[in-house]
Amino acid sequence: MTEPTYLTSEGLERIKEELKVLTGIRRKELAERLRAAIQMGDLSENADYHKAKEDQAFLEGRIQELQYLVRNAVVITNTRKGDIVSMGSKVTIQEGNHPQETYHLVGPKEADPRNGRISHESPIGRALMDRRVGDEVGVETPSGKVLFKIRKIE
Repeated sequence: MTEPTYLTSEGLERIKEELKVLTGIRRKELAERLRAAIQMGDLSENADYHKAKEDQAFLEGRIQELQYLVRNAVVITNTRKGDIVSMGSKVTIQEGNHPQETYHLVGPKEADPRNGRISHESPIGRALMDRRVGDEVGVETPSGKVLFKIRKIE
């Protein structure tokens, strides 16, 4: 059984757009590069040909990966907005007297912690799931145990 790929609707659209570009423009560009390299003759010593073949293999691998993601996509719909933390929630937390931080809980393929998007499978993401505003949550992180309070759920 294949694993579902949890994505926001925006994340799914970004993947579909990338797939469209790769299967259209990028494939055509690579085909032209390969034709030009083949016309140069002697393929055994043709660096342009070998580089184009390498790029083609990478491109086809990425296309396959994106097709898999689209095929197995489960769009995250946050039906419990503001009540209980779930996938798709935006959660504002505060650790002690530190400034508040807001995180958007997304699937692993969309996680980007530097931009406030954390996976529901990450230590903090797992600790937040099914919690409510006012809950104090302790979580073991790579830098040690952290205790924070949930201030807001959107």
